[in-house]
Amino acid sequence: MLKATLRSFLAHKGRLALSALAIVLSVAFVAGSLIFSDTVTRTFDRLFASTAADVTVSPKEDLASPFPSGATATLPASLAGRIARVDGVAAAHVDVAVRNITVVDHRNEPVGPTTGAPTIAKNWYVTDRSPVKLTSGHAPHGPGEALLDADTARHKQVRIGDTLRVLAQPGSFTVRVVGIATFTTTNPGAALVFLDTPTAQTRLLGRPDTATAISVDAARGLTDARLKERVATALPSPSGGSVSYDLKTASEQAKSSTDQLGAFLDVIKYVMLGFAGIAVLVGVFLIVNTFSMLIAQRTRELGLLRALGADRRQVRRSVLTEALLLGLVSATLGLAAGIGLAAGLIRLMSAFGMNLKSTEMVIGWGTPVAAYVVGVGVTFVAAYLPARRAAAVSPMAALADAEVAGVGRPLTVRAVAGAVIGTLGVAALAGCVRATDTAPAASLLGLGVVLTLVATVIAGPLLVRPVIRVLGGAFPALFGAVGRMSQRNALRNPRRTGATASALMVGIALVAGMSVASTSMSKSFDQQIDKTLGADFVVQNSNFQPFSKEITDRVRATDGAGLVVRQRFTAVALRLPDGRSVETTAGGYDPRLDAVAHINYVRGDTATALADGALAMDVTFAKDHGVRLGSTLPVRFPDGRSAGLRVGALTDQGTSDGFGTEGGLFLGMATLQKYLPDAQDSALYVNAAPGTSKDRLRSRLEQTLDPYPQVQVRDQADYKKLVHDQIAVLLYLVYALLGLAIIIAVLGVVNTLALSVVERTREIGLLRAIGLARRQLRRMIRLESVVIAVFGAVLGLALGLVWGLCIHRVLALQGMKALAIPWGTIVAVVVGSAVVGVVAALLPALRASRMNVLAAIAHE
Repeated sequence: MLKATLRSFLAHKGRLALSALAIVLSVAFVAGSLIFSDTVTRTFDRLFASTAADVTVSPKEDLASPFPSGATATLPASLAGRIARVDGVAAAHVDVAVRNITVVDHRNEPVGPTTGAPTIAKNWYVTDRSPVKLTSGHAPHGPGEALLDADTARHKQVRIGDTLRVLAQPGSFTVRVVGIATFTTTNPGAALVFLDTPTAQTRLLGRPDTATAISVDAARGLTDARLKERVATALPSPSGGSVSYDLKTASEQAKSSTDQLGAFLDVIKYVMLGFAGIAVLVGVFLIVNTFSMLIAQRTRELGLLRALGADRRQVRRSVLTEALLLGLVSATLGLAAGIGLAAGLIRLMSAFGMNLKSTEMVIGWGTPVAAYVVGVGVTFVAAYLPARRAAAVSPMAALADAEVAGVGRPLTVRAVAGAVIGTLGVAALAGCVRATDTAPAASLLGLGVVLTLVATVIAGPLLVRPVIRVLGGAFPALFGAVGRMSQRNALRNPRRTGATASALMVGIALVAGMSVASTSMSKSFDQQIDKTLGADFVVQNSNFQPFSKEITDRVRATDGAGLVVRQRFTAVALRLPDGRSVETTAGGYDPRLDAVAHINYVRGDTATALADGALAMDVTFAKDHGVRLGSTLPVRFPDGRSAGLRVGALTDQGTSDGFGTEGGLFLGMATLQKYLPDAQDSALYVNAAPGTSKDRLRSRLEQTLDPYPQVQVRDQADYKKLVHDQIAVLLYLVYALLGLAIIIAVLGVVNTLALSVVERTREIGLLRAIGLARRQLRRMIRLESVVIAVFGAVLGLALGLVWGLCIHRVLALQGMKALAIPWGTIVAVVVGSAVVGVVAALLPALRASRMNVLAAIAHE
């Protein structure tokens, strides 16, 4: 049996190749993502471990916000002297490092990465742990000199002697490049500008007596943990609004930095695992179909084996052994492809400035284990049902003509299972639609999506005959007998047609659902912008980072600029009457906010909302937590200061998030400045002065802001485009997943048609013998392929539209209530599916048309 199994596997290796490709793709994405993330993690672990000080003292920041305030957390620089006197301290260094800066060259072009990595300005001093070393020029001395890292200098063509302008929080200033520093470790992709310590303190932080951290070196023989304890006892205790401190050893600092990097790596890993999941899911259909057809074609062979004495267990084991061999080969090839994919990602990261080395690629033991678990496991599981069918072949089948397994068998079990699972899925989706809270609605949505997908796959063969009779109903009239035969070929084996179409259905359902969601989000944001934004223009940083007061002053001084309202953000911790403590974001605004924004007040008005010591809150949030108009709430700000703020107004902006995040909090600029004086402006809402046209004001604002390339002038149309572009990024990812699903689905259709042609060799020979021309034969196979592909598209669209409507319901709970159906995308998907069918049929149709008629008739 083993020898027969090996011979069978080698005899069908061509037919199994397309199924193997699906597994190779899925394994490649799994292995590639693991290798890449392990390589980056190991590289940065070494970087952080080699550059972290023995103990780092920094200001404690326990409040975080998606909208940065622009304030840099600092501590007194005098702490370095105090810490240096602690027993066991070899040295204590003042650290100044800020990220909220922009550096431009003499052409006013940004000097820094354009890929999202930061531009960091630091003070220059040299230790054994410095990530860079001076390789040309000299160290910076005085306020007019700076060093630049070698990678940035090379990419931006900056040389020693060139002049740069640094746009920092206290204001902009000019420096001359006097030296180049080269990374001694991996360059994380950031641009580094170094100043001497006094210049960094005054120019970057605005005060000469401050620092962002203190780096402490231990004396020989003293552990980091013991040094941390000694330093902690020497630090002053916080009181009132004074700063509290966060102490980390080198290992703790390295872990903290690695955890922050992990968020970036997780995005890449989950995207690639998403591709792997799609490849696995679609590959399952492909393998089930392939083995089912191979078993159908080998009915007489399997029956003969049974007649010669093989029992059911041996036959089943034979088929599963073929699947195991296919999985092993596919997993091995996929692992090799995954290594190549990881190398490509490493090279891509290098193009983006993160200089990883492919020679340091990390292939942990878990990677090959995962590769073979996915490759072998998926293939084995997918082949199990066909193997059971093979074991059921009777010895009498060896004496009969070849039969097509599965044809004519009742679909009762599928009908019952599909109905039960489908009912549960519909109930979950119905619960999602009726839910009033986002969390349970999202959970029910996920459950409903999985159950309805499974139910559609199980019940797909039941839908083949009614749907394909409609889709191919015009074929007889348009193509005559050829059209009728193509329709009947698709109908003759509902299981095979359903499995082949399911591969395409998965990808199209995904893209249809996400297209409805993204289009609805875009329309909702458009309506929200029209509803709330009343300013002529918004001045904002291109990456939404805050900007300096210098820019605000320039905008206010622009000829034709009338009312200018500033916007700032801060993280806050709010103690609520129901006992809950919520960390969220609050916005700060100048008076006359209602002249640039349309706010729906349920109680109070702009004057009471922005009054000194007051804040505004979303009315739904207030009701949920027992807050009333006039309630005084304890509020804590990032630097540890606390205040009791009075609820001066309740708003209803049609979204649970209002102007900030949870709670829709905003307050007056005077109140915010009192408790967070170093915050920067995040946006400026500008109205044209009387007698100045909007076009003229825009031209003047752009001219004013020309020296500040990081800042953009936007009107309502620009804002809408910005939102659309951000949503489009998600949609492009979905389209990429669809593309992968379509590629594998095409392989599935090609495989199905190719095996079907082999299965129908004698039938095709007879058709050719009675007068069917080669062109007619090719057309028949193409039409069969098209109707199968369109059937998959119809199922996918129907399922995806239902998912999209349920996703919209979840979005509506977040205030995005507009519904939009992308009819253009739907039409394009149907047309594209027909094209997929034509393309998939090209090779099988060509092969069928080239058959020798007499040899085909004699085929068994």
